[in-house]
Amino acid sequence: MKLGIVGLPNVGKSTLFNSLTKAGAESANYPFCTIDPNVGIVTVPDERLQLLGDMYHSKKVTPAVIEFVDIAGLVKGASKGEGLGNQFLSNIREVDAIVHVVRCFEDTNVVHVDGNIDPIRDIETINLELIFSDIEILERRIAKTSKGARMDKTLAKELALLEALKAHLEAGNLAITFDNSDDDDEIIWRKSYNLLTDKPVIFAANVSDEDLADDGANNGHVAAVKEFAAKNHSEVFVICAQIEQEISELDDDEKAMFLEDLGLKESGLDKLIKASYHLLGLISYLTAGEDETRAWTINVGTKAPQAAGKIHTDFERGFIRAEVVNYKDLLEQGSLSAAREKGLVGLEGKEYVVKDGDVILFRFNV
Repeated sequence: MKLGIVGLPNVGKSTLFNSLTKAGAESANYPFCTIDPNVGIVTVPDERLQLLGDMYHSKKVTPAVIEFVDIAGLVKGASKGEGLGNQFLSNIREVDAIVHVVRCFEDTNVVHVDGNIDPIRDIETINLELIFSDIEILERRIAKTSKGARMDKTLAKELALLEALKAHLEAGNLAITFDNSDDDDEIIWRKSYNLLTDKPVIFAANVSDEDLADDGANNGHVAAVKEFAAKNHSEVFVICAQIEQEISELDDDEKAMFLEDLGLKESGLDKLIKASYHLLGLISYLTAGEDETRAWTINVGTKAPQAAGKIHTDFERGFIRAEVVNYKDLLEQGSLSAAREKGLVGLEGKEYVVKDGDVILFRFNV
């Protein structure tokens, strides 16, 4: 999974990236301090893995990972090449989802590029640039498709879809909110057009530490962001980037105490990972043994052979069956053989839909 962290200059974007990845991307109080995208790999916290690894005395425990890309700040006119616009747009096109950092705190020491705090205006500034870029893509596609649409019913149908989608964007809407009744058409345009405004978005509402304990409940800016997100099929999580940076420098015990002192149950990274998995429709299944215990990230609804293919294509191609047990049952019984004796291990075929927390042993033959 690859997430792009975006936002206007001086909203806390690079500070958040620093805290999430400990990669030390330069953070400064002026635009464009992040000129090239910085990349950091973050492991997904998963208590199940360590418990299973301890049970099996695994030589290696391998968690799932998320790749974060800190993308250069954006200004008005980016779609026309202003500022670092061209770099921004090309980098954002490569990610699975967008983490849009929005400033919801007041601080006279940190200047805002537009002079005052207005998160919805900031969101719309970036959205407009993405919309303009998407419209250009559609216009080129329309020009190409129009030539053959009169003689080809398939092209004529695509042209009608392109024009409807373009009108939707020109009205200031995002592609992700475009309602298309034909499922086949939707699959086609979503895969082939790769529109920026069709990417899932998670808004990181960056607040002061005073607003963190109640999750921004009394912050009007946060309320506005949540209302906007609800209308645009997006997720929101509240974070204080400065606090996250402090947390990132602590060990696990100190981190737990620090969070407790702040009245928090989880860190911003934990919130972001949950929001990302939910938004993208992802779950994790597990494999466990003496050599390695590992988490594998798949889409909700993935069937056993395709899940096996995550490990190796041969597993999918030669799939015979899967031995499946819930991780809690496995831990309670202490071994796979004991779980089998209690009838807790299922023998599943090609139609089995993998569930979050399944521990799976695949049988295959190639």
